[in-house]
Amino acid sequence: MAVYALTGFSLVSLLSFGYLSWDWMKPSLVADVATDPMEKSLPPAFARPPHIIFILTDDQGYHDVGYHGSDIQTPTLDRLAAEGVKLENYYIQPICTPSRSQLITGRYQIHTGLQHSIIRPRQPNCLPLDQVTLPQKLQEAGYSTHMVGKWHLGFYKKECLPTRRGFDTFLGSLTGNVDYYTYDNCDGPGVCGYDLHEGEDVAWDQSGKYSTFLYAQRVSKILASHSPKEPIFIYVAFQAVHTPLQSPKEYIYRYRSMGNVARRKYAAMVTCMDEAVKNITWALKKYGYYDNSVIVFSTDNGGQTFSGGSNWPLRGRKGTYWEGGVRGIGFVHSPLIKRKRRTSWALVHITDWYPTLVSLARGNLSNVPGLDGYNVWPAISEGKESPRTEILHNIDPLYNHAKYGSLEDGFGIWNTAVQASIRVGEWKLLTGDPGYSDWIPPQTLTNFPGSWWNLERLTDGLRKSVWLFNITADPYERYDLSDQRPDVVRTLLMRLVHYNRTAIPVRYPAENPRAHPDFNGGAWGPWASEDDGEEWEDGREPVKNRNKKKKCKICKLRSFFRKLNTRLMSNRI
Repeated sequence: MAVYALTGFSLVSLLSFGYLSWDWMKPSLVADVATDPMEKSLPPAFARPPHIIFILTDDQGYHDVGYHGSDIQTPTLDRLAAEGVKLENYYIQPICTPSRSQLITGRYQIHTGLQHSIIRPRQPNCLPLDQVTLPQKLQEAGYSTHMVGKWHLGFYKKECLPTRRGFDTFLGSLTGNVDYYTYDNCDGPGVCGYDLHEGEDVAWDQSGKYSTFLYAQRVSKILASHSPKEPIFIYVAFQAVHTPLQSPKEYIYRYRSMGNVARRKYAAMVTCMDEAVKNITWALKKYGYYDNSVIVFSTDNGGQTFSGGSNWPLRGRKGTYWEGGVRGIGFVHSPLIKRKRRTSWALVHITDWYPTLVSLARGNLSNVPGLDGYNVWPAISEGKESPRTEILHNIDPLYNHAKYGSLEDGFGIWNTAVQASIRVGEWKLLTGDPGYSDWIPPQTLTNFPGSWWNLERLTDGLRKSVWLFNITADPYERYDLSDQRPDVVRTLLMRLVHYNRTAIPVRYPAENPRAHPDFNGGAWGPWASEDDGEEWEDGREPVKNRNKKKKCKICKLRSFFRKLNTRLMSNRI
């Protein structure tokens, strides 16, 4: 195996010193805090439905929290996690839209048609309108529902907006990433627009305010204006710490000793977000919500290692199905937890929050059959066994097929060229191209070299399309057991076949020129009328509209806007 030098140490030396052993979780970092046997605890069944605060961060790496041994300061997250329940067997999705869709629907993305990539700004696509969302179920249970932050579940029609999907109020962005101060977002050269919205209107007056601060202040304002006697649900989807790497200077100064500039800016953003969570927690206490509240903290996917993030010691990064892409930071903090101050190894997936939170709210789940999530509150609060035994990470038939995959390699039951991943018990199977395969230490060095990052891909990744790992024994995915345990491979392939039979067609339509912000007053926002049909596609080509007259009109309109857009682009050039 080739070994590349790394400024005085190598991958082999890192392995030999134990950086990739399970012992990296030092007791001082993640061990349970002993519970005082005399502690008054264990509240009875909730006297009334709890207030629910769900905090989702964007692109925060698995390593990038203090209690995972990070060099980044997160005192608030560390304290909340230590006093609550840390979820150390918690899984999310590898990119933004899939995690958010599964959180808000309780369903795997194969069951919503969003199994490929993300929803892009110019696509006539959004979370399927027939899905009953988490906030809608909470509204039914008598909750006031509010969203602050990043939506990224589509907006081409007004029916797709957060305020039409169950939220009473909304302040945030609709697209995937915006400038933290100006709220501008460019979806390609010359396709730029403003993206900060208050309800269904463009919030031009908020430009210039750093989004992390703005969102925390909005949460405090919501709490101040609401009565703690009435249940409230606030979904706080921070933009942080997604690119662009922007932070107030005073936070960057704290990390001036970090040689890697991207890591320095990223660390500043994480600490800034941590303080925003502190302010939200303080507001819960100040306005009388805290004693009857449940705070859930979750990341949305793995960290992007080329933008300062770190998933060390896990393998992979954002956008991959290696553990570094799908294992998330998660914890629950609440005075209502019966067994606090501990670490849980119960298997939990982001789809589980839907039934868990609706159950806590005393809502009705009988009219939403077919959920993929489970109620995991007994596992979190009481330490009981998780009802979940497996996770379908995804099946993406549109992702580039692996060059060396075949139906033959899949025992004649599964084409291993297809990108897919599943966890069953302690076993994890990956087929197709799982994404960039690497172990990357925190990038604290100046000009951190990247030649050895490809080590796994260079040595055994090029001619493979099947991997099998015992995640319990090998959480860092170092030892591929697919050749030694073909029986397990076959069993897990059969589970993929089972899930694939339940999948609905992929919804990934072609971009529409009408989405250009220039046609919407310079801002991103809905562009299709309520009468426009849904133009989904099954595969890569647009589905033909059944109404021929309507189709003809749309085609002419598209042609007009395409020519107009070309002229506008020519003038800019």
